[in-house]
Amino acid sequence: MTAVRTPPEATPEIGRDRRRKEDARLITGRTRWTDNITLPGMLHLAMVRSPFSHATITGIDTEAAREAVGVVTVITAADLDDSLGVCINAWPITPEQKAPVHTPIAGDRVSFAGEIVAVVVARSAAEARDAAELVEVDYDELPAVVDLAEAVTDSVLAHPELGTNKSALWAFDSAEAGTGGDVEEAIEAARADGIVIEREFRQQRLIPAFMEPRSTVVDPTGEQITMWSATQIPHVLRFALAATTGVPESKIRVIAPDVGGGFGGKLQQTPEEMLVFALARRLGRPVKYTETRSESLQAAHHGRDQIQRLTLAATRDGRVTGLKVELVANLGAHVALVGGGVPVLGAFMFNAIYKFPAYHFSCQTVFTNTAWTDAYRGAGRPEATFGIERMMDELAAELGVDPFVVREKNWIRHEEFPFTTVSGLQYDSGNYEAATAKAKETFGYDALRAEQAQRRASGDRVQLGIGVSTFTEMCGLAPSRVLGSLDYGAGGWEHAEIRMLATGKVEVITGASAHGQGHETAFSQIVADRLGVPFEDVEVLHGDTQIAAKGLDTYGSRSLVVGGEALVRATDKVIERATPIAAHLLEASVDDIDFAGGRFSVRGTDQGVGIAEVALAAFAAHHLPDGVEPSIDAEATFDPVNFNYPHGTHLCAVEVDTETGRVRLRYYVCCDDIGVVINPLIVSGQVHGGLVQGIAQALWEEAIYDDAGTLVTGSFVDYLLPTAADTISFGVEHTTTPATTNSLGAKGVGEAGTIASTPAVINAVVDALRPLGIRDIVMPATPARVWRAIQDATGAQAGADQ
Repeated sequence: MTAVRTPPEATPEIGRDRRRKEDARLITGRTRWTDNITLPGMLHLAMVRSPFSHATITGIDTEAAREAVGVVTVITAADLDDSLGVCINAWPITPEQKAPVHTPIAGDRVSFAGEIVAVVVARSAAEARDAAELVEVDYDELPAVVDLAEAVTDSVLAHPELGTNKSALWAFDSAEAGTGGDVEEAIEAARADGIVIEREFRQQRLIPAFMEPRSTVVDPTGEQITMWSATQIPHVLRFALAATTGVPESKIRVIAPDVGGGFGGKLQQTPEEMLVFALARRLGRPVKYTETRSESLQAAHHGRDQIQRLTLAATRDGRVTGLKVELVANLGAHVALVGGGVPVLGAFMFNAIYKFPAYHFSCQTVFTNTAWTDAYRGAGRPEATFGIERMMDELAAELGVDPFVVREKNWIRHEEFPFTTVSGLQYDSGNYEAATAKAKETFGYDALRAEQAQRRASGDRVQLGIGVSTFTEMCGLAPSRVLGSLDYGAGGWEHAEIRMLATGKVEVITGASAHGQGHETAFSQIVADRLGVPFEDVEVLHGDTQIAAKGLDTYGSRSLVVGGEALVRATDKVIERATPIAAHLLEASVDDIDFAGGRFSVRGTDQGVGIAEVALAAFAAHHLPDGVEPSIDAEATFDPVNFNYPHGTHLCAVEVDTETGRVRLRYYVCCDDIGVVINPLIVSGQVHGGLVQGIAQALWEEAIYDDAGTLVTGSFVDYLLPTAADTISFGVEHTTTPATTNSLGAKGVGEAGTIASTPAVINAVVDALRPLGIRDIVMPATPARVWRAIQDATGAQAGADQ
């Protein structure tokens, strides 16, 4: 029997602005990054990387490097055996998927510029780097395929042994799945008596550009091999090391200390981690490798990089009848850890918040001689949202109506939840009407439309554009059965443990691994509320597989909605275990015990005992009921039965100078529904950061290769990251429809800003220029691209007028 308890929404911590516990050490330099770790006798690595994107290695001369000051040894692929392991793909999206073996170091051929061909081991990092320049590698350059559209033709092969660049074709059809009608029939019907919109969009390649470069330290000298790594996935990494090297998992400890950002870019089993692990074992000494920023941009995985071909069918009054999506997705040189699964995630989100009767999705993944791609903030969901939100604007333009008219006509109404979509997902809750109304009010939508009309009428050189983007996303990546049905190689559960210390303090152990999200603060708030203990008395431990032995780590906005719910269930078990001891101490029946505010009390009396006193009594074990264990600690594992569906409406106003092509952000408002908010301050930070990353895709960022496969945006001189000076203040609002998939009522927020902001900005730019006949700008919408589009459009108009 469990004591009756006060529900969490009546307690003070949830919903409170709390400054992050983590920040004091992070901003004062008292943190412990992986690169700060120094061990006795530690050696350092430098990687020798190929300057060619595709070439045969005909010889490697390491003699000069071996004789350099401080060098211990130089290693090539010929010096290593199968115990090195391989980099795994955890999500083969089809049984027929083609993939080359991804060895951490190239043997006879390199397949992208930046691939490792030799490793220098030295007493210091500087000596290793200097010696790496002395390694002579002879290459015979091979034809390289860099362009995504060219790769599909197989005219040049990234991996000749495969016989094709095509890795896998994944498809979903609503008619075949029984979730909707036949999309081809819907399109043909619309061609005969309706509207068909056909567009091609380009999702450019992006670089995660996390703050802390990747770093790994391995110590092989103890009973276990201990790895410190700047990773998002210590538990997954431990499994991958054991599964591919033959070292028992029990003999491997992985620690993710303070990690300086990831955005999906550290959701990876990297070649560098594998090499550090192998060489530490080989040499019997601690080994460290920390990449330079240039190496990070060149050889850490990239994101996005798709060609999207979309066909939307609708009636003449704007009601959508079908959607066909055909993607070509660039894997780069290898199928990464999640790799081809990233665009598959988007398959379930192209229908977005709309009631499409028929839907077809296909994705062809292809290889190129470029850095491999994998998850980047949002992972498939931003790409899908961009595609459908651009199409809804195009439909509105075709009909000559406001963009909200077609959205309101087609979205799921709040009274229709739970709603099963044409892609087969069940959305549990939402209110798109409320989020949109609040966003429009805050934005001053009608006034800005009036200003836009006035500027157009006066022929103003600087035109005002207004962009609309609505979104929902499947996040809290978790339901293990669903992931299994998609051939994903792992589950989606999360584990938590609560330790009630004899002093009244609380230790929280979570399998989620933070890299900037504020876990220590938010999880402390949840536990403090549930157990009625002071916020300051809760300590959160994470990121160490020896301490948090079970877990599936952090990605896909899952920490709160999966990991947080595991914590809730563990706290409930603590109360359940403590209740019989409290009843015994109070000489009362268990059935008469209530729990509220950290105190067990006898119903109808003023008798009570605090949970800290119960924890001490359990520890002492002097006066416990017969058959009761001397502990109230508890653990729980939570595996949801459904995804989690935050949503929102984003509005952007831009000013476009039609003479220079310059785009200036004027105003941006978002209203997101992320369910019950645990910490509004953290949420604001997450939303602001996400908005900037999404806006950056629209306006600034792009990873560019030349025809030979050399990354020409290989530094922050050329890869344009925004600063605070480039952005504006955002209007951030919320509505609340609690999630039904977890007892907190919470929804994910980490990716929301990134998902919705890119189409909002591009829709705004196109909206400003649509009177000129412009209906798309390829991202990023740089001044040069916007200016060229204006020149082409005005030139075409002038020609038509002659």
